[in-house]
Amino acid sequence: MEGKNFLRLAVISDIHGNLEAFKQVLVDMEDCGIDRVVCLGDMIGYGPEPEAVVRLIRERNIPAIMGNHELAMVKPRYLKWFNPLCQQSLHITRSLLSNDTMNYIRTLKPNLTFEGSLLVHGCPPDSILTYLYELSDLDLKALFQQRSEKKFFVGHTHDLLLKAYYRNKLRSRLLTRETVPFGKNQKYLVNVGSVGQPRDGNNQAKYVIWDEGAESLEVRFVSYDIARTADKIIELGFPKYHAKRLW
Repeated sequence: MEGKNFLRLAVISDIHGNLEAFKQVLVDMEDCGIDRVVCLGDMIGYGPEPEAVVRLIRERNIPAIMGNHELAMVKPRYLKWFNPLCQQSLHITRSLLSNDTMNYIRTLKPNLTFEGSLLVHGCPPDSILTYLYELSDLDLKALFQQRSEKKFFVGHTHDLLLKAYYRNKLRSRLLTRETVPFGKNQKYLVNVGSVGQPRDGNNQAKYVIWDEGAESLEVRFVSYDIARTADKIIELGFPKYHAKRLW
């Protein structure tokens, strides 16, 4: 559209207190011509530096939404939703957060709209806890049909996945390090992967870039010092499993 300033939007999610990974992702963004960044929640939990991660999010003025780990911080009744190891992690995480950060977390909303897209941690339109894989194809078709947005970005699963909807047909495929064109008349749901604890078989930090002008999605893989983060997790008394799974 003539006169419109097209943006390159970086979408990050599930940093999980992994400051080493987050810093390297920010460095990577500097080389990618990013205009804006948004975070889909779970800035905290599992990782050793939740306070520093949230502080950096705020210093960079990165809009963020509520993830399930933030939800458990401000509404402790949700702790029972997590398995015992995660509960242990969250108790330690709480001890590492300042009152100022807790007050910030309380302000987080369950979703965010941006440039005609909808962003949520779990599943659209506003679920913090629901995993994408819990929705059937019929559920997803209904979502695409009922919502006016053409793009949805979600986190929560720590996986990379793309779902496309066109003429009542739903296609799904895993994403890897690639650039994917967006079809003009199609709708898309993007599972953006994880910065701090990927679970897609590759231990690099992951995030995506939506290029509004090119109408494309770029998937970024970023290396970081995993050993340094893993050592900090163990030093602080977090479950060793949460260090091991980084590898």
